[in-house]
Amino acid sequence: MAQTLLHLFVLLTALISSAVSDPLSDNFLQCLSNNSNVTTTDFVFSQNDTEYSPILESTIRNLRFSTPTTPKPLALIIPLKYSHVQSAILCSKQLKFQIRIRSGGHDSEGLSYTSSYESSFVVLDLRELRSITIESGQNTAWVETGATLGELYYWVSKESQNLGFPAGICPTVGVGGHISGGGYGNMMRKYGLAADNVIDARIVDANGRILDRKSMGEDLFWAIRGGGGGSFGVVVAWKVNLVYVRKSYGF
Repeated sequence: MAQTLLHLFVLLTALISSAVSDPLSDNFLQCLSNNSNVTTTDFVFSQNDTEYSPILESTIRNLRFSTPTTPKPLALIIPLKYSHVQSAILCSKQLKFQIRIRSGGHDSEGLSYTSSYESSFVVLDLRELRSITIESGQNTAWVETGATLGELYYWVSKESQNLGFPAGICPTVGVGGHISGGGYGNMMRKYGLAADNVIDARIVDANGRILDRKSMGEDLFWAIRGGGGGSFGVVVAWKVNLVYVRKSYGF
């Protein structure tokens, strides 16, 4: 009996110890804290935080990727500004962590929050970077990657009943995933893909630099418009061309 209680005590102690501290996540938080662009690490959630599971599961649509054996990210990073993205990239690079990037929409394939590799990975969740600025005089808009298509359509329609954006019909799809993945919609025949109507972008590269179309170059600008999200850096905002639609056009 005494031996059994001892074994239980040792097991419980080990579980508590692992829950209190994770060396990998501790190293990541320490790296972020040492970065001059970061004044707080409140935007980072480790597996020990109560918010971790609800945030991770919030965009999961396929329960195959929500099992106990599904690889889980070491941490969830929800940047509130671009400097947080820069710091997360630099620390992941320094500690050799892989990064999975997801925007503000859903993901049925699990590509933005799972990993088939054995090494540790983190999820960079851009849901809080979702501002939309309509430039009606130029028929353009700056939309951050964390916004959804529905949000973009709403704010464009509030600005003008004769402007639209040629993208998909599902309002909960994230702008970042839709554009970078070559998304299309009902206006494709006249205006092409969503990516065809991107005229500028802001991307954070592997060295933590924020680049626009001019500074990234035309080859990279071509690649991010349909070449897959997260393949060439982290696009934090897109400048899109708004197209003419009749008032009666809609669903």
